[in-house]
Amino acid sequence: MCLAVPGKVLTVEEGDAAFRSGNVDFCGVRRTVNLAFTPEVQPGDFVLVHVGFALTRVDEEEAARTFQYLSQIGALKEEGLE
Repeated sequence: MCLAVPGKVLTVEEGDAAFRSGNVDFCGVRRTVNLAFTPEVQPGDFVLVHVGFALTRVDEEEAARTFQYLSQIGALKEEGLE
């Protein structure tokens, strides 16, 4: 199953727009994510991530609600996030 999972941006590494990346926390699991599609994102923001790319910025409430739904359907276990 392919899902976009919300995460909190911890750090942003500036550079060429196509290679802008950041460290994102997914319930304690941290991954490096490409931020090329979300140039406005700053540390502390929440983003929806799919296959290593942040697709859009979301607010904290939306991120929490999405995590709750994903947990209910067991998708977080499949992704190794629970």
